[in-house]
Amino acid sequence: MPVPSSDRPVPTDPHHVPQWLGARAKRRFHVMAKPAGAACNLDCAYCFYLSKPALAHGPGLGRMDDDTLERFVRDYIDSVTGDEVVFSWQGGEPTLCGLDFFRKVVALQHKHAKPTQRIDNDLQTNGTLLDEDWARFLEEHRFLVGLSIDGPREIHDRCRITKRGAPTFDRVFAAARLLQRFGVPFNTLTCVSRHNAKRPLDVYRFLRRELGATYLQFIPIVEPRDFATTAPHYWHAARLPVIGSPEARPGHPDSVVTDWSVDPDEYGYFLCKVWDEWLSRDLGKVLVSFCETLVVQRMGMPAQVCVHGEFCGKGVAIEHDGSVYACDHYVYPEYRLGCVRDASLGDMVFSPAQVKFGYAKAESLPAHCRHCAFLRDCWGECPKNRLLRTPEGEPGLNYLCSGLKRFFGHAGPAASRMAAQLLSGAARPR
Repeated sequence: MPVPSSDRPVPTDPHHVPQWLGARAKRRFHVMAKPAGAACNLDCAYCFYLSKPALAHGPGLGRMDDDTLERFVRDYIDSVTGDEVVFSWQGGEPTLCGLDFFRKVVALQHKHAKPTQRIDNDLQTNGTLLDEDWARFLEEHRFLVGLSIDGPREIHDRCRITKRGAPTFDRVFAAARLLQRFGVPFNTLTCVSRHNAKRPLDVYRFLRRELGATYLQFIPIVEPRDFATTAPHYWHAARLPVIGSPEARPGHPDSVVTDWSVDPDEYGYFLCKVWDEWLSRDLGKVLVSFCETLVVQRMGMPAQVCVHGEFCGKGVAIEHDGSVYACDHYVYPEYRLGCVRDASLGDMVFSPAQVKFGYAKAESLPAHCRHCAFLRDCWGECPKNRLLRTPEGEPGLNYLCSGLKRFFGHAGPAASRMAAQLLSGAARPR
């Protein structure tokens, strides 16, 4: 789900704390909670989280206990001094914690809520454990649900299977119908891997026409070969392949990424085709995260999704044991900020280490990116995907660079026209 953005950047000098970070300032940040850790009832082929318990000094397996849960809820509400606090429950599979756990969540939020603050919840789930009791609860407490589904049956069941290798499409499709019947708002979250990137219209049209989704999110699957043991940016820079080389694509014996990672050029093809379909048929009817954020950025506004923001660092992850990490994709010992039992979330998010982490996204961009015509659309995408070297040999180039350039070049003119119309007060972009 889109990460709420902050209305203020963090300081470039991690040792300088300006007045706006003081007691009177409005601190806005986002926490992604993993109450079941990496525990999951599925065994998706491309999952980057199932390996977390095997990390030395990593989060391990478990479930968030009552004391840790209350400390987290109380401290999160207290630390965010803006007018909204968004609790995002993810995994693993968070529904493994059971309904009683989430009843405690809501009760604790009511107990510790500030009078002037709005508290929202969203739940990212594979949908296989949802039933009518869940649906009633989610509707009653106004949870926004993110439902993971990769497309029609033959595409979805290619990767999203149970521990015993059984398909899951029917259960996920039934979950969507259940949510619709109970009036629970939901987004779809679709992973774009090597297996479905060549079929963008099959995926999009299924989600739009058969499933009836009106808010669609797409996430590219990009995982280094050694992702299970090596933290991002702890790679050997000299060994990173140059863009355009065979090793810079999946399927090569010495590829920098796993075999299931999306091919960068095919990802660009996927984005372009979805954009065209959305623009011609669904503009004003369906929200597609990467389409919307491109238009917004062409209006000169901040990105709606963190990967295309200039800076990062305001979206942290908390594990079931209370450990807090720099980002959901950086749950490695090297990026552990502390524990909610020992320190405040606000202090961790605005700590020198996390400030440095957030600004590194922009400061570590290679010259190739800084001189790119699409810099302000892209901002180097997610730093965890910077697995390549530029044609000049400089490390830090995003693995998806060629595909993103293709998309921005293709969609940019229309996005700029829409942005101009919106800025001029046109009733509806054409």
